[in-house]
Amino acid sequence: LVAGADFYSSPRLSPDGRTLAWLSWDHPNMPWDGTELWIAGVDSDGSLGQPSLVAGGNEESIFQPEWSPDNVLYFVSDRTGWWNLYRQRDGVIEPLVRMDAEFGRPQWVFASGTYGFESAQRMVCAYQQNGSWSLATLDTASGKLEPVNTGYTAMGRGDLKVAHGKAFFIAGSPTEPMSLLQLDLASGAIQVLRSSGDLEVDSGYLSVPEAVQFPTEDGMMAHGIYYPPHNRDYAASSQERPPLLVKSHGGPTDAASTALDLKIQYWTSRGFAVLDVNYGGSTGYGREYRERLKGRWGIVDVDDCVNGARYLVQRGLADGDRLAIDGGSAGGYTTLAALTFRDVFKAGASLYGVSDLEALAKDTHKFESRYLDGLIGPYPERRDLYLERSPIHHTQQLSCPLILFQGLDDKIVPPDQAEAMFEAVRAKGLPTAYLAFPGEQHGFRRAENIKRVLEAELYFYSKVFGFQLADPIEPVSIENLQS
Repeated sequence: LVAGADFYSSPRLSPDGRTLAWLSWDHPNMPWDGTELWIAGVDSDGSLGQPSLVAGGNEESIFQPEWSPDNVLYFVSDRTGWWNLYRQRDGVIEPLVRMDAEFGRPQWVFASGTYGFESAQRMVCAYQQNGSWSLATLDTASGKLEPVNTGYTAMGRGDLKVAHGKAFFIAGSPTEPMSLLQLDLASGAIQVLRSSGDLEVDSGYLSVPEAVQFPTEDGMMAHGIYYPPHNRDYAASSQERPPLLVKSHGGPTDAASTALDLKIQYWTSRGFAVLDVNYGGSTGYGREYRERLKGRWGIVDVDDCVNGARYLVQRGLADGDRLAIDGGSAGGYTTLAALTFRDVFKAGASLYGVSDLEALAKDTHKFESRYLDGLIGPYPERRDLYLERSPIHHTQQLSCPLILFQGLDDKIVPPDQAEAMFEAVRAKGLPTAYLAFPGEQHGFRRAENIKRVLEAELYFYSKVFGFQLADPIEPVSIENLQS
């Protein structure tokens, strides 16, 4: 039908069958950097007429083109700095809402939508502000946005669908795991169709998070989700500050979620405070915030994690001598970089994290093959930056305990990266441990391995921070641990 661009997505045929809309983009852009929205007439034989550019370009990200029931083209664009809703009617592009809010999200996968039509006059949409998602209805004639009180604050990556007077979406909250939900648009009643977790957890063991902002480098503010330690059966001394675990999410173009995460609750119920950092480069805070990471991966994200920890220490919410950081994949890289190039954290854990950026640039798939151009610089022209920011080449600067977890079938971050870091840290005489999991790929899937990782990380911190465990945990072999 059409060819020539590096990538295509989101083909949408108008209800009358006369026009096809689609998105396209080219290297080195990722879809959250710059995309183009095209339309073309559909001929009687199914072929397309001359394509016409509706919106987009190298500095404008378009998300989720959709046709309304009356054949009007709607889409999300960040042309004002925020992913807002627009439509093209009679050849003219019109904004539906102007808000400092994100009606779009990074297009890591297909079929991820944030709005749908009940009728030509009314749509249901979801948007994110300050790390929290909301649901609303929108009058397409007046542009009036009416929030819907659902009690859910996190949206899953799945599509939002509207049909037969009902909206279907995936969402969660600090006390509810991600679930497939049905909203009756007439009554406002919400029904859980399927939950991602069937475990009932007493609220006395759940830490309810709060969104925090904190100062970071260059006079900027960064964002995070703070979870205080909470367990109804235990209380710390008023003189004691809790250990802090800083978490760096993956992507790095992604965001921390406010949905119930039992892995975070594992830590808070055992006396840790947790800060899930939405460092510069995260989504949900506008294009300018997202672009803070351009050319500065390994710098901005690390600084924001460091300054988030310092902020909580200054507020008396964390013990500055017991600061840990962990992360997986891209978050594992941020973790390793923070431990290598900064001296704030006292220990850390990398889960299938990147330690060698050059190796990552050389061996990846088409979609991400130019991703690092924007995050670091073009390779091999800026090979110097890849070497400069790779923890594996600067292990002499690492001065604190590190535990590493790795799937042996990982094709994205091969095991040799974790193994090389482990050997380097061990050679320095620092406490370190390495746990490898046969059959696991990039991200752990088996319940017994997920459990083992959590317990092993806690065991590791108990030894290096010197606290006693309340639960029996299978020991971990830690090299260079001083008794």
